[in-house]
Amino acid sequence: MISNVDRGFPPAEFEARVERAQALMAEEKLDGLFLTSGDNIRYFSGSFGGSNTRPCFMLVPAVGAPIAIVPALREGSMRDTWITDIRSWPSPCPEDDGTTSVVAALTELPRRFGRVAAEFGLEMRIGLPILQLNEIVKRLSGVELVDGSALLWALRMIKSDAEVAKIQRATDIAGAVFVQVPNFVHIGDSESTIHHRFRVRLLEEGASEASLTCRAGQGGPSYIAEGARNRQISDGDLLFIDAGAAYGDYVCDYNRNYQVGKASDALLFAHERIWDANEVGLRAAVPGVTAGHVFEEMAKVLSSGHRGELNKNGRMGHGLGLQVEPPSIKVGDNTLLKPGMVLCIEPALEYEPGKLIIHEETVVITDDGARLLTQRAPKQLEQISLERSI
Repeated sequence: MISNVDRGFPPAEFEARVERAQALMAEEKLDGLFLTSGDNIRYFSGSFGGSNTRPCFMLVPAVGAPIAIVPALREGSMRDTWITDIRSWPSPCPEDDGTTSVVAALTELPRRFGRVAAEFGLEMRIGLPILQLNEIVKRLSGVELVDGSALLWALRMIKSDAEVAKIQRATDIAGAVFVQVPNFVHIGDSESTIHHRFRVRLLEEGASEASLTCRAGQGGPSYIAEGARNRQISDGDLLFIDAGAAYGDYVCDYNRNYQVGKASDALLFAHERIWDANEVGLRAAVPGVTAGHVFEEMAKVLSSGHRGELNKNGRMGHGLGLQVEPPSIKVGDNTLLKPGMVLCIEPALEYEPGKLIIHEETVVITDDGARLLTQRAPKQLEQISLERSI
């Protein structure tokens, strides 16, 4: 059943985020944060960011309340949030799309260090044209824009109970559809048809947005980083579905595998190995270890000692929140796991040339370990029957 989606939080949630940000700014000797990307604006305000046509901006000062600088079209929606200092201009205005207002606000910030952090680094994207950013920098006097990505991720990687609750709801929505798959997927259905049916059901279960990857292949898909095809599933396939439902702007990200008809012994053995590796990863994800350590523990199950072939896809898991985010569960990621982090544990194995199997579960790190947010997949592959149900 379609349900109402709660996108927001009480003001106290946002106030706590600003307080944490300001404590980190004091440590980093910053006068403020200059935010332009949709996710970061949403994180501090509860409202969406801008578009390619109409950029939005937010300043979080080292002391005091945030300032939103938005196109006039967005002023009303921003006034529905907890933000009170809202400045606007008629947009689109290519000759000055908020530039003057942004420069004035940055100049007015109480100045102790002359440094303001922006979204210049790891897994961050700015939400304005480079030429406009250059013009802002050119007009500023006595204010240096520096990279604030480490600070922003230090904030966003640690989830409040309210954030975890939204991720849990998104996860439960996907789970409610995953259990239906053997009932609405049949031999001869195309990947595109399965994709459509699954997506519709995500929305019916209450997702605010619904995305997924649906791929199949004999013994497993050869790759998964593409959309669904018109290829029909057939006996001997492994069907891979990776769901990315959103609830209140927070997302889930996990997959399930389905044996179509009869599975080969090689596939069944590979699935058992990948399930065991995931179990090891779940146990390894505890406070105080690094993200890289979780990778290494899973690699011991999947590899005879050569880590390179397991790391060629980049990682075996990642953080989760408003989007897929740091840390990466990969060799060399020394991010320490802390309570409040939400992680997708995602071992992958190409067990034969062109045959890939992946198994993903989601956890939140607690004070003494990790708590599953997903319903743990059974160790035995779920099956799609050769016969259609009536």
